[in-house]
Amino acid sequence: MTLAVADVDRAARFYRDLLGLHLRALWPEGAYLEAGTLWLCLSHDPAASAQARGDYTHIAFDVAPDAFDRLAEAVAKAAPIWRENWSEGRSLYVLDPDGHKIELHAGTLESRLNAYRHDPSKGVTVFD
Repeated sequence: MTLAVADVDRAARFYRDLLGLHLRALWPEGAYLEAGTLWLCLSHDPAASAQARGDYTHIAFDVAPDAFDRLAEAVAKAAPIWRENWSEGRSLYVLDPDGHKIELHAGTLESRLNAYRHDPSKGVTVFD
């Protein structure tokens, strides 16, 4: 996944120091970070803006449930919240320095799918 950013160093610090992604490479025009199996590229783009998009598009990162409260507290102090949590489990929705919408979720895709398996009232068909 590649995100356009106005300031590579600032964005790399946000994802590395605040969210805990592993910084793999850094150069004046970009950076590579890892979050589990996600390969995140931050690419300098003069057109990048800190203005958040008006739609629901966002990046969700799963967080170990025992680490969620500590991480969510630190992130909420450092980044603006863009939405309250209405979904299964604990989530924190924040903006990164370039206005990209981020969700920190205490759980995994599998835990989300299990919630839908046990509550068919949402109308979600889960495929195995």
